[in-house]
This record gives sequence, structure tokens and C-alpha cells, in this order.
Amino acid sequence: MKAFMTRRKSFLVAATAALALSLSACGGSTPGTSNPTVAEKPTFAAGTTMAKLASAGTIKIGTKYDQPLFGQVGLDGKPVGFDVEMGKLIAAKLGIAADKIEWSETVSANREPFIEQGKVDLVIATYTINDKRKQVVSFAGPYYEAGQALMVNKDNTSIKKPEDVKGKKVCSVTGSTPAATIVDKYGAELVPAATYSACLEPLRNKQVEAITTDNVILAGFVDKEPDAFKLASDETFTKEPYGIGLKKDDTEFRNWINDQLEAFDKDGSYKKAWEATAGTVIKTAPALPAINRY
Repeated sequence: MKAFMTRRKSFLVAATAALALSLSACGGSTPGTSNPTVAEKPTFAAGTTMAKLASAGTIKIGTKYDQPLFGQVGLDGKPVGFDVEMGKLIAAKLGIAADKIEWSETVSANREPFIEQGKVDLVIATYTINDKRKQVVSFAGPYYEAGQALMVNKDNTSIKKPEDVKGKKVCSVTGSTPAATIVDKYGAELVPAATYSACLEPLRNKQVEAITTDNVILAGFVDKEPDAFKLASDETFTKEPYGIGLKKDDTEFRNWINDQLEAFDKDGSYKKAWEATAGTVIKTAPALPAINRY
């Protein structure tokens, strides 16, 4: 019995250590936490979304929880990354401190419903602006332009470009732009998942031959496991302008956010947010794309 208890204790210690290591690998190591200077008593026109949020002293923002470098939850349960920093900067201009932001996890499939249902005020979640989405939500930005790429196992030499995945199993997220592109344009067999992190084990176990999404997202996964994965190529094969999603036709709020994005670019806040997060891996600093003032 004593020997059994000793073995059981050893097993529990080992399991706990393994869990801690796993959690560390999957979240919490993404750098980039800040508390931007909060505007003191900002004033806005009555009835605007800005005025309502400033008066409430809080804002609800949806972001990804499993996207290294852009939006990932750490061991403390708080999201970090470039998208998160953009949210903090916007909130600060409304007079809302970082600890007053109500974060919600938004995956690719629920971003529009969360905005439409009022569950969030904004979605900043590697959210590509496209015509289909603009039918149901509005976008500020773009604040970044990514491009679709492929991630494969480190020993894979058969996939180097998107044309190489025709007829092959490729994992991507349900409802995402990359999932549609890799099937409709390149003839891959889609293996859908709820999140991109859920694609990692099927790739590792060779149940799929590649994962596809934006290059910056895949770069985060490669950075965490460089001995397991690699980008099939440094080249991208689409342009993915990331926007900030908000309620359809809230023109005043959209224009105000666009003004803030341009101000962040001018005062260095944009560059600082990048360098503290995605810029730790992707060394090429981005230029703020031309704002869409549609």
C-alpha cells in the first residue's frame, strides 16, 4: 500500500508538472502587457456610442484567445497580443482603463453574431474586412494587413505553395476567409476546426498535411514550436486587411476609431504596441494601411 501511495504521489507530481509546462507553452509567454495613459474626462457628442461608453466607464471587446502574438490568454486568464493592445489604446481614449475592459473570446464563427447581439462593442480579432461581412457589421481600419500562408510539419518537403495542397487535407477554422480560399481556389479537402490551436494536434499526428490561415498567426505557432512546425514558404498568397468590427452603420463610432488609429500611428503608440507583441517575432515593422473611409 505504501509503495502504491508513493507511486501515486510521484504520478501526480509528474502530471502537475506536465500540465504546467503545457499551459506555459500554450499561453502566457506572449509578451506585451501595458496600461496606456487614460484620457481624463473626454467629452463626446450626446447620444454617440463614444459618449455612452465613456459614461459607463467600461467597454466590451471580443478577441481571439488562442492566437500567439495577436490575442492569446495567459496563465492569469487575461489576453495579450497586438489586437489586445489596440483595444487598450482605444479604450484609453474613451477614458476607460485597461482593467475596466470586459474581454470576451470571439472565434471566427461568432464574431458577427456577437456584434449584432450586442455581446461586444468591438471585435479586434485578426478580423479580415470583406464584402460579405460588411453586409452585417461595419469595420474601422484596416489597422494591419496580413496574408494567407501554410504551416506544415518540420519534415514536410512536399508542400511549398498553395497549389501543392490540391486534394490534400488541410485544417482551418470554420467560417474563416482562409478556409474558403484554400477550398474554392486551391482544391484542398478542408478539415474544419473551431480554433486554429485545435488544428495543431491533427497536423502533428499527420491527420492533415497543413494548416492555413494568416501568416502572422502561423508565425506565432512556429515561434512556440520551431522543432515541430515551419511555414511552407515565406510568401503569402492573399491580402488580409484586419479591421475592427462594430455595429452596422455606427458611422460616428467608426470614424472616431479611424481617427484614433491614425493618431496612434503618428504618436508612436502603434509602433510601440507592435514591437511589444508581434514584433518580438516578426521583425519587419508594419506601416498602418490606408484607412478605409467608406
